[in-house]
Amino acid sequence: MKGFQEMDKAALAEGAISKNHKELIAIAVALTTQCGFCLEVHRKAAVAAGANEQELAQATFVAVALRAGAALTHGTHLITDPA
Repeated sequence: MKGFQEMDKAALAEGAISKNHKELIAIAVALTTQCGFCLEVHRKAAVAAGANEQELAQATFVAVALRAGAALTHGTHLITDPA
């Protein structure tokens, strides 16, 4: 667990991608994986890193688009004739 926590801390640290943007990415991922705990943790961290409501909303829209896009793409396999 300690190793995971260290990796998590390093992954979300300020770097080439800002802490704010990394937390918004984490929120989008958590929305697609539907992890309530992750959403709570990363929303708080994003706000602490300076994220505003508009950024949180746009991260949500990105997650919605990707999740719906995946459903659409996989759905085409249901109606495409494999022959």
